[in-house]
Amino acid sequence: MDIFLQQLINGLVLGSIYALVALGYTMVYGILGLINFAHGDIVMVGALTALTVITGLAGGAVPVPLILGLALLAAVLVCMALGLTIERAAYR
Repeated sequence: MDIFLQQLINGLVLGSIYALVALGYTMVYGILGLINFAHGDIVMVGALTALTVITGLAGGAVPVPLILGLALLAAVLVCMALGLTIERAAYR
């Protein structure tokens, strides 16, 4: 029963990720009328940004919730800047 519950949660998490990806494609296509295949690249840059912040701040006296918050903020800002750059370069 324990394995079933773990697999159920894994399935829900993976399904949620797929739903977010589909929602991103749908929103971009619905607004611009063009498909943006750079979603995966932008997500990877955000993940690497968060990893860099976490690695840089880990091991010190900084509390873990603050590290995670800063990593999230940095990833959002970098992804936002990259998305705006791609939108201005490719769609306009």
